[in-house]
Amino acid sequence: MSRMIPPRSPEALERLAHKRAAAKLGWYVHAFVFVIINLVILALSRHGFGQRPWSVFPFFGWGVGLTLHGVAVFVLGNGNGLREHLVQKERERLQRGHDAP
Repeated sequence: MSRMIPPRSPEALERLAHKRAAAKLGWYVHAFVFVIINLVILALSRHGFGQRPWSVFPFFGWGVGLTLHGVAVFVLGNGNGLREHLVQKERERLQRGHDAP
């Protein structure tokens, strides 16, 4: 099943490209901070605070958040994903005059 995506203006493409690039950069920063902070937490866990390796708990908890952030940016955020499909459906609904404000 193929669907037609209406052409966008150069300005709209530029805005979308900047938005997607910013979202990807945000994920890369999030991943970098995740690695640095978890290395510090691992060092504290191994060489100081506590006898048991408690550092796995923040690692896995934050890892779930980082994974969900990645899914939102790289899977749902691209133009072929679920988000774009839902936006297109809403756009069509509004153009038909249903649920107009």
